[in-house]
Amino acid sequence: MPGTSPDTLIVAVVGATGAVGRTMTRVLLEKQFPMTQLRLLASARSAGQVITVPGFGDITVELATPEIFEGIDIALFSAGGDTSKALAPEAAARGCTVIDNSSAWRMDPAIPLVVSQVNPEDLDWHEGIIANPNCSTMQLMPPLMALRDAVGIERMIVDTYQAVSGTGHKAIVELEEQIKAHAEGREKVAKVYPYNIGFNALPQIDVFLDNGYTKEEWKVVTESRKILHLPDLRVSCTAVRVPVFMSHSEAVHVETRDAVTPDQARALFAAVPGVVVQDDPANKIYPLAEHAAGSDLVFVGRVRQDPSIPDNKGLAFWVVSDNLRKGAASNAVEIAEALVARGWVRKASERHAAPVLGGRPA
Repeated sequence: MPGTSPDTLIVAVVGATGAVGRTMTRVLLEKQFPMTQLRLLASARSAGQVITVPGFGDITVELATPEIFEGIDIALFSAGGDTSKALAPEAAARGCTVIDNSSAWRMDPAIPLVVSQVNPEDLDWHEGIIANPNCSTMQLMPPLMALRDAVGIERMIVDTYQAVSGTGHKAIVELEEQIKAHAEGREKVAKVYPYNIGFNALPQIDVFLDNGYTKEEWKVVTESRKILHLPDLRVSCTAVRVPVFMSHSEAVHVETRDAVTPDQARALFAAVPGVVVQDDPANKIYPLAEHAAGSDLVFVGRVRQDPSIPDNKGLAFWVVSDNLRKGAASNAVEIAEALVARGWVRKASERHAAPVLGGRPA
């Protein structure tokens, strides 16, 4: 197929004018991804804008249509679930490999759901569409993988404290305005969220399901099981929106199959590429949202034994990561890097003729 060589790689960013789309473009450049052409795609509302991209000059944003994907090798999607459902299959049918940041395909058994340093082998059975996990799930997976491989995981409870940038630019502006209003003694106005987010904590992210959990919380449950290949993992999550601009923080409690000490856990975490342990409470060293912002790393600290679980089979720890970078854009680019390195930038049917059952090689 033309264009599959790294020497002639054509990449598109769909939703290029949004916060994540712009970050995807920036990360592609920072990582010096081997693309010879970059195309920026968006809806009719944004098409026609001109964006200056270092090394590529002024690029006019094009309207994302099915036909536009002819000749494009990799498309990084961050344009919402409806757009992904409509256009991702069209792109894949034209030989383009889609890495999608929406929730549209994550739990489809025929679509791999991938964290770059956790389950890259799942890329082998992609049929043209690959799902990027939810940002709050994403940062949990590398440290959990380390525990899974060393001592097994039986149960996880996680409480997330999520930045407003996860909602988008309007939420960032709203928080800024509410801070200004508070400082000036004016009434704070809530439009993006049901209540003021400034100086508040909202125990609701996305809509509520019949079981009392929100969609955001349930994503952590189901996506963790799929990524870690632990379909019976017991998971509970509470997701909270907090007045922080960037980076999600998470309090995690894990019950393990075998005993593990905090020192052993720190060593396991530190051995995972892309994970940094910051854990010296005596000197007030632990992961902070403002320090994680702008980084592709996952920071882990406050590692301690959970005394509520007997036989040293319980751990508690704190995980922080930039939700726009590692939580979305950087992982998508890292998936693209893995595809290029393995020669998998084309549909599985063109890579090999292995029989497939339920989306996975039989």
